[in-house]
Amino acid sequence: MTEAGTAASSAATTLPEPVRQRVLNLAAQALGQLPATDIPPPLRRFASFAPGKRAKLSASVLGPILQTDDHFRRLIAFEVRREHPELGDAVAEGIAVPAAEPIEVAALAYLLRPDEWEQRIAEAAQVPVEQPRADDDAVARLTDQLDQARTETRQVRERLREQVTELKAENVTLRRKLNEARQRISGLQSDLELRTTEANTADQRVDAARAEVERELRKLRARITELEAIEHAARRTAGQERELASTRTRLLLDTLVEAAGGLRRELALPPGGDLRPADTVAGVEPSASPVGRSAPDDDPALFDELLALPQVHLIIDGYNVTKTAWPNSPLHSQRQRLVTALGALVAQRRIEVTVVFDGAELSGPVQLNPPRGVRVRFSPAGVIADEVIRQLVRAEPPGRPVVVVSTDREVAESIITMGARALSATSLIARIARP
Repeated sequence: MTEAGTAASSAATTLPEPVRQRVLNLAAQALGQLPATDIPPPLRRFASFAPGKRAKLSASVLGPILQTDDHFRRLIAFEVRREHPELGDAVAEGIAVPAAEPIEVAALAYLLRPDEWEQRIAEAAQVPVEQPRADDDAVARLTDQLDQARTETRQVRERLREQVTELKAENVTLRRKLNEARQRISGLQSDLELRTTEANTADQRVDAARAEVERELRKLRARITELEAIEHAARRTAGQERELASTRTRLLLDTLVEAAGGLRRELALPPGGDLRPADTVAGVEPSASPVGRSAPDDDPALFDELLALPQVHLIIDGYNVTKTAWPNSPLHSQRQRLVTALGALVAQRRIEVTVVFDGAELSGPVQLNPPRGVRVRFSPAGVIADEVIRQLVRAEPPGRPVVVVSTDREVAESIITMGARALSATSLIARIARP
């Protein structure tokens, strides 16, 4: 090795203090730009410090590592050359830059290691060290502050880039999760709609089944009620039929007895005797006219004769009489006047009297107090009074005298065919008006 090379190698080993300080400042600034994995462990705790503080505190560790770790030195050199592209390229290519500071050139040469880098350090060692002036100190401080601001700006930019990258990745993840959530919600909504439809259909089926069961129950209850009513009516009808048969038999017997007695008195038949010769002579006897047949239907005398018949039953078409006698009076007044007058007639004659009113004329419950011995009936819903009168006539046993008071020709004709006698309303009105 030549003397110049030996001197250069020695200078490289022992850097001049200005060059050493500049090397440490440049390396400290570049240290903050390296990834943590590329920083040696002893220096990692200084990476987060400010550049000025980093240069002061890490000097004792950074200098030896730069001398011994070529890989780390090359990483620092790459960052320094990127920060000082013009001067760094000139130093790396061995181009002389007369305007450049020898100390700056020596520091870059030490880090970049171009050919004859030891010579650049030796030349910087020959430069006399000047005492720093106040302006130079201010410039140095401003330069440090500028370097620190640049470093902080780069750090902030890197952090912002990392944050943007993280936000973009998070946005992609959120969008994917949002799409998945939307798909799940759509599937859940479809499933909910399907289940709602199934539930509604099931509810409809349950309601239909419940309605069918209730309908069947109502039918069964109505049938049970109907059967109970039929059973009750059958029992009542059987009892009534037995009682009615006994009554009709007794009434018919009384009628026959009284009719026979009346006929005996009318014909003046002797209690008994032998057959007379004249009784054996053949001939045509005069026929006896029925009682009252020769008189008109509205004759009061005929009415009295019919009432004198034994066990006679007087049936009256109520409104047919009242509307003839008192057409301008209210219906309730007509009814009460008729039954009151009939009560006096019953008291005189001791006869059976039934008055039938048409139920269709009613607007509500009837308040009526019939006298003793006067039976009052209203036709049920859907049945006229004429039909009730016919039913009363049919209920009587054959042979009992029945008199129906009505000016309705249809009623008169129908009851005559049943064996009853029909009188006009005027005959009854004349009789009850007579004192």
